[in-house]
Amino acid sequence: MKFRPCIDLRSGKVTQIVGATLVDNDTDATSSATSADTNFVTDRSSASYAEMYKRDGLTGGHVIMLGPGNEEAARQALAAYPGGLQIGGGITPATAGSWMKAGASHVIVTSYAFSDGTINYDRLAELTRAAGGKDRVVLDLSCRRRPGEASSDGKYYVVTDRWQTFTDIPVDENTLRSLSEYCAEFLVHGVEAEGRRCGILEDLVEFLGVHCPIPVTYAGGARGMGDLERVNELGGGRVDLTIGTALDCFGGDVKYDGVVAWHKVNNSS
Repeated sequence: MKFRPCIDLRSGKVTQIVGATLVDNDTDATSSATSADTNFVTDRSSASYAEMYKRDGLTGGHVIMLGPGNEEAARQALAAYPGGLQIGGGITPATAGSWMKAGASHVIVTSYAFSDGTINYDRLAELTRAAGGKDRVVLDLSCRRRPGEASSDGKYYVVTDRWQTFTDIPVDENTLRSLSEYCAEFLVHGVEAEGRRCGILEDLVEFLGVHCPIPVTYAGGARGMGDLERVNELGGGRVDLTIGTALDCFGGDVKYDGVVAWHKVNNSS
């Protein structure tokens, strides 16, 4: 199991937000401004975070563009660590190739791959070709339980459009098996816990460890060093973990250096 770092960008700045709170402002129909519940924001450059991850030998981290105005900061991060970071946020076939040339190891496909509440396989295949093949694609299956269903079937469903729109796609064994034909990895944000430091969604992590046929990274709710051990245990060593808001480099109290040390010890062979 690996620790996967992150660089979340909003309005060109490194930030951490609470999951599913990023929305478009309604005041001006022509505006691209957004609002969100924010845990952290800094003037420290995206490139400095990328350089830190490169220094510490961390691979497979993701740069996520949360809305408009983040392209330059994203390119600076990729240039600082070419081949070491994935890029996501509004990626389409028209832009996938340019992001690969900018230094991304993979493009992360989110809302573009889904339409009318289901998987658009034609779009997904098109984007895979544009990125240079499935080995260059990560599919974002960020998910939530439908309101009122947490105590009934407990299923998680893929959500799109900044985690606001429910699809009819359950995160189940059939979905994982089918979509694994189009990507190298999955990225799964447990949206209910994202940015809240409330603990990981243990049932989701355990499910991914048992049923995911390709590498998968879970993000959402991590609040301490113990979550590294817990994800490792629940996921059978097959589920990687992203920690954001809880880290001291993002304003939290979990030592980034401690997480890196844990990662190195557990990936030394």
